[in-house]
Amino acid sequence: MSTKILDHIVHLTPPGTVKETADQFRQLGFNVLDGGVHAGGLTENSLVILGDHVYLELISAPGWIDYAFLGNGSLTGPGRISDIINGRAKLDSPLYLEEVPGGRTRPDGEILKWVISAPAKPHGSILPFFCGDVTDRRLRVPTHPDSNSHHPCGALGVAHVLLLTAESSFATTYKELSLVIGEQPVSHTHTEAKWHLSTLNGVRAPTLILSTPSDREQDNFVSTSNSIPGIYEVGFWVGKDGSEGSITTPFGRIVWVAGDSE
Repeated sequence: MSTKILDHIVHLTPPGTVKETADQFRQLGFNVLDGGVHAGGLTENSLVILGDHVYLELISAPGWIDYAFLGNGSLTGPGRISDIINGRAKLDSPLYLEEVPGGRTRPDGEILKWVISAPAKPHGSILPFFCGDVTDRRLRVPTHPDSNSHHPCGALGVAHVLLLTAESSFATTYKELSLVIGEQPVSHTHTEAKWHLSTLNGVRAPTLILSTPSDREQDNFVSTSNSIPGIYEVGFWVGKDGSEGSITTPFGRIVWVAGDSE
Protein backbone atom coordinates (compact mmCIF):
# COMPACT_ATOMS: atom_id res chain seq x y z
CA MET A 1 0.00 0.00 0.00
CA SER A 2 1.02 3.64 -0.36
CA THR A 3 2.81 5.06 2.67
CA LYS A 4 2.78 8.70 1.57
CA ILE A 5 -0.88 9.73 1.95
CA LEU A 6 -1.06 12.79 4.20
CA ASP A 7 -3.81 12.22 6.78
CA HIS A 8 -3.65 15.07 9.28
CA ILE A 9 -1.43 17.61 11.04
CA VAL A 10 -1.52 17.94 14.82
CA HIS A 11 -1.48 21.20 16.77
CA LEU A 12 -1.20 20.96 20.56
CA THR A 13 -2.67 23.65 22.77
CA PRO A 14 -2.05 24.33 26.47
CA PRO A 15 -4.29 22.08 28.60
CA GLY A 16 -7.87 23.26 28.78
CA THR A 17 -7.60 25.80 25.96
CA VAL A 18 -8.79 23.83 22.94
CA LYS A 19 -11.81 26.10 22.58
CA GLU A 20 -9.62 29.22 22.77
CA THR A 21 -7.32 27.89 20.07
CA ALA A 22 -10.34 26.93 17.98
CA ASP A 23 -11.51 30.55 18.22
CA GLN A 24 -8.05 31.75 17.12
CA PHE A 25 -8.21 29.54 14.05
CA ARG A 26 -11.71 30.82 13.30
CA GLN A 27 -10.32 34.37 13.42
CA LEU A 28 -7.81 33.28 10.77
CA GLY A 29 -10.69 32.25 8.56
CA PHE A 30 -10.90 28.51 9.23
CA ASN A 31 -14.13 26.62 9.83
CA VAL A 32 -13.53 24.66 13.06
CA LEU A 33 -15.61 21.64 14.13
CA ASP A 34 -15.86 19.98 17.54
CA GLY A 35 -14.10 16.62 17.47
CA GLY A 36 -14.84 14.96 20.80
CA VAL A 37 -13.02 13.19 23.62
CA HIS A 38 -10.22 10.66 23.12
CA ALA A 39 -10.29 7.18 24.61
CA GLY A 40 -9.43 7.47 28.31
CA GLY A 41 -11.16 10.84 28.60
CA LEU A 42 -7.96 12.84 29.14
CA THR A 43 -7.94 14.93 25.96
CA GLU A 44 -10.40 16.47 23.54
CA ASN A 45 -9.95 17.97 20.12
CA SER A 46 -11.32 20.23 17.43
CA LEU A 47 -10.99 19.66 13.68
CA VAL A 48 -10.36 21.78 10.59
CA ILE A 49 -11.43 19.73 7.56
CA LEU A 50 -9.81 20.68 4.24
CA GLY A 51 -11.05 20.09 0.74
CA ASP A 52 -8.29 17.54 0.03
CA HIS A 53 -9.64 15.50 3.01
CA VAL A 54 -6.56 16.25 5.11
CA TYR A 55 -7.45 17.83 8.45
CA LEU A 56 -5.86 19.85 11.21
CA GLU A 57 -6.29 18.45 14.70
CA LEU A 58 -6.33 20.95 17.55
CA ILE A 59 -5.69 18.95 20.68
CA SER A 60 -5.25 19.66 24.37
CA ALA A 61 2.57 22.97 24.26
CA PRO A 62 1.56 25.17 21.53
CA GLY A 63 2.44 24.91 17.84
CA TRP A 64 2.61 22.36 15.06
CA ILE A 65 3.85 19.26 16.88
CA ASP A 66 3.23 16.24 14.67
CA TYR A 67 1.90 15.01 11.36
CA ALA A 68 0.32 11.75 10.29
CA PHE A 69 0.13 9.67 7.15
CA LEU A 70 -2.83 7.39 6.49
CA GLY A 71 -2.35 3.81 7.74
CA ASN A 72 -4.28 0.65 6.89
CA GLY A 73 -5.84 -0.22 10.26
CA SER A 74 -3.94 -3.54 10.59
CA LEU A 75 -3.08 -4.28 14.22
CA THR A 76 -1.66 -7.75 13.59
CA GLY A 77 -0.34 -9.73 10.67
CA PRO A 78 2.31 -9.16 7.99
CA GLY A 79 0.50 -6.21 6.41
CA ARG A 80 1.12 -3.81 9.28
CA ILE A 81 2.64 -0.43 8.44
CA SER A 82 5.51 -1.09 10.86
CA ASP A 83 6.36 -4.32 9.04
CA ILE A 84 6.21 -2.63 5.64
CA ILE A 85 8.56 0.21 6.60
CA ASN A 86 10.91 -1.85 8.77
CA GLY A 87 11.12 -4.32 5.89
CA ARG A 88 12.27 -1.54 3.59
CA ALA A 89 14.81 -0.25 6.09
CA LYS A 90 16.42 -3.58 7.03
CA LEU A 91 18.12 -1.94 10.00
CA ASP A 92 19.36 -3.49 13.24
CA SER A 93 16.79 -1.43 15.15
CA PRO A 94 13.27 -0.75 13.82
CA LEU A 95 12.19 2.61 12.46
CA TYR A 96 8.61 1.95 13.64
CA LEU A 97 7.17 0.32 16.74
CA GLU A 98 4.44 -2.29 16.79
CA GLU A 99 0.94 -0.94 16.29
CA VAL A 100 -1.32 0.15 19.16
CA PRO A 101 -5.09 0.78 19.15
CA GLY A 102 -6.62 4.22 19.62
CA GLY A 103 -10.01 5.87 19.53
CA ARG A 104 -12.27 8.79 20.27
CA THR A 105 -15.91 9.41 21.12
CA ARG A 106 -17.59 12.09 19.02
CA PRO A 107 -19.97 14.67 20.55
CA ASP A 108 -22.88 12.71 19.03
CA GLY A 109 -21.77 9.55 20.88
CA GLU A 110 -20.29 7.79 17.83
CA ILE A 111 -17.29 5.66 18.90
CA LEU A 112 -14.31 5.80 16.55
CA LYS A 113 -11.48 3.27 16.46
CA TRP A 114 -8.12 3.34 14.74
CA VAL A 115 -4.62 1.88 14.81
CA ILE A 116 -1.48 3.97 15.38
CA SER A 117 1.92 3.11 13.90
CA ALA A 118 4.48 5.31 15.69
CA PRO A 119 8.15 5.88 14.90
CA ALA A 120 10.64 4.48 17.37
CA LYS A 121 12.83 6.89 19.30
CA PRO A 122 15.03 8.70 18.45
CA HIS A 123 13.42 8.77 15.01
CA GLY A 124 10.11 10.02 16.37
CA SER A 125 11.18 13.64 16.50
CA ILE A 126 10.65 14.22 12.77
CA LEU A 127 9.16 11.12 11.15
CA PRO A 128 5.36 10.92 10.75
CA PHE A 129 3.13 8.54 12.62
CA PHE A 130 0.41 6.59 10.78
CA CYS A 131 -3.28 6.56 11.64
CA GLY A 132 -5.23 3.67 10.12
CA ASP A 133 -8.98 3.49 10.56
CA VAL A 134 -10.81 0.48 11.97
CA THR A 135 -14.15 2.27 11.78
CA ASP A 136 -15.07 4.25 8.66
CA ARG A 137 -12.67 7.18 8.12
CA ARG A 138 -15.63 9.36 7.20
CA LEU A 139 -16.68 9.16 10.85
CA ARG A 140 -13.26 10.42 11.98
CA VAL A 141 -12.97 13.01 9.21
CA PRO A 142 -16.46 14.37 8.51
CA THR A 143 -15.98 15.70 4.98
CA HIS A 144 -19.75 15.87 4.45
CA PRO A 145 -21.61 18.10 4.22
CA ASP A 146 -19.33 20.02 1.86
CA SER A 147 -19.74 23.10 4.07
CA ASN A 148 -17.46 21.40 6.63
CA SER A 149 -14.48 22.06 4.35
CA HIS A 150 -15.43 25.58 3.22
CA HIS A 151 -13.28 28.23 4.90
CA PRO A 152 -13.61 32.04 4.83
CA CYS A 153 -9.82 32.30 4.36
CA GLY A 154 -10.15 30.33 1.11
CA ALA A 155 -8.07 27.34 2.25
CA LEU A 156 -8.50 24.41 -0.14
CA GLY A 157 -5.89 21.94 1.10
CA VAL A 158 -2.31 21.50 2.26
CA ALA A 159 0.31 22.89 -0.13
CA HIS A 160 3.39 21.94 1.87
CA VAL A 161 4.76 20.93 5.24
CA LEU A 162 8.24 22.31 5.97
CA LEU A 163 10.42 20.34 8.37
CA LEU A 164 13.63 21.87 9.71
CA THR A 165 16.58 19.88 10.97
CA ALA A 166 20.17 20.61 11.94
CA GLU A 167 22.86 20.15 9.29
CA SER A 168 24.35 17.32 11.36
CA SER A 169 21.16 15.24 11.09
CA PHE A 170 20.03 16.15 7.57
CA ALA A 171 21.56 13.18 5.74
CA THR A 172 20.18 10.60 8.19
CA THR A 173 16.72 12.16 8.26
CA TYR A 174 16.66 12.40 4.46
CA LYS A 175 17.34 8.65 4.18
CA GLU A 176 14.75 7.75 6.83
CA LEU A 177 12.00 9.85 5.26
CA SER A 178 12.73 8.23 1.88
CA LEU A 179 12.24 4.82 3.50
CA VAL A 180 8.97 5.89 5.11
CA ILE A 181 7.57 7.43 1.93
CA GLY A 182 8.87 4.59 -0.23
CA GLU A 183 10.31 6.97 -2.82
CA GLN A 184 13.35 9.14 -3.35
CA PRO A 185 12.72 12.91 -3.28
CA VAL A 186 11.66 14.68 -6.47
CA SER A 187 14.47 17.15 -5.87
CA HIS A 188 17.31 17.40 -3.40
CA THR A 189 20.51 19.24 -2.55
CA HIS A 190 22.82 18.89 0.43
CA THR A 191 20.52 21.21 2.42
CA GLU A 192 16.99 20.52 1.11
CA ALA A 193 14.87 17.61 -0.12
CA LYS A 194 11.29 17.56 -1.43
CA TRP A 195 8.81 14.69 -1.77
CA HIS A 196 5.37 14.78 -3.37
CA LEU A 197 2.76 13.28 -1.05
CA SER A 198 -0.81 12.19 -1.79
CA THR A 199 -4.21 13.01 -0.33
CA LEU A 200 -7.54 11.22 -0.61
CA ASN A 201 -9.21 14.08 -2.46
CA GLY A 202 -6.92 16.55 -4.15
CA VAL A 203 -5.66 17.48 -7.60
CA ARG A 204 -2.51 19.20 -6.35
CA ALA A 205 -0.13 17.01 -4.36
CA PRO A 206 1.17 18.48 -1.11
CA THR A 207 4.94 18.67 -0.81
CA LEU A 208 6.94 17.50 2.18
CA ILE A 209 10.07 19.65 2.48
CA LEU A 210 13.06 18.77 4.64
CA SER A 211 15.54 21.61 5.02
CA THR A 212 18.35 22.95 7.13
CA PRO A 213 17.92 26.48 8.51
CA SER A 214 18.36 29.29 5.99
CA ASP A 215 18.00 32.37 8.21
CA ARG A 216 18.30 33.48 11.84
CA GLU A 217 14.66 32.78 12.65
CA GLN A 218 14.97 29.22 11.40
CA ASP A 219 18.28 28.81 13.27
CA ASN A 220 16.53 29.86 16.48
CA PHE A 221 13.71 27.41 15.81
CA VAL A 222 16.08 24.46 15.41
CA SER A 223 18.15 25.41 18.46
CA THR A 224 15.15 25.45 20.83
CA SER A 225 12.78 22.79 22.12
CA ASN A 226 10.19 24.07 19.63
CA SER A 227 12.14 22.21 16.94
CA ILE A 228 10.45 18.96 18.00
CA PRO A 229 9.28 17.41 15.73
CA GLY A 230 10.63 19.94 13.26
CA ILE A 231 7.42 21.30 11.69
CA TYR A 232 8.37 24.91 11.06
CA GLU A 233 5.66 25.87 8.60
CA VAL A 234 2.46 24.65 6.99
CA GLY A 235 1.38 26.04 3.62
CA PHE A 236 -2.25 26.03 2.47
CA TRP A 237 -3.58 26.23 -1.07
CA VAL A 238 -6.07 29.08 -1.33
CA GLY A 239 -8.51 30.11 -4.04
CA LYS A 240 -8.59 33.31 -6.08
CA ASP A 241 -9.99 35.48 -3.29
CA GLY A 242 -8.21 33.68 -0.46
CA SER A 243 -5.80 35.02 2.15
CA GLU A 244 -2.34 36.12 1.01
CA GLY A 245 1.20 36.16 2.37
CA SER A 246 2.21 34.50 5.61
CA ILE A 247 1.64 34.87 9.32
CA THR A 248 3.66 33.78 12.33
CA THR A 249 1.48 33.14 15.34
CA PRO A 250 1.81 31.53 18.77
CA PHE A 251 0.58 28.31 17.17
CA GLY A 252 3.07 28.20 14.31
CA ARG A 253 3.84 29.70 10.93
CA ILE A 254 1.23 29.61 8.17
CA VAL A 255 1.77 30.45 4.49
CA TRP A 256 -1.04 31.04 2.01
CA VAL A 257 -0.19 29.65 -1.44
CA ALA A 258 -2.17 30.74 -4.50
CA GLY A 259 -4.05 27.81 -6.01
CA ASP A 260 -2.54 28.37 -9.44
CA SER A 261 0.99 28.02 -8.04
CA GLU A 262 3.04 25.00 -8.96
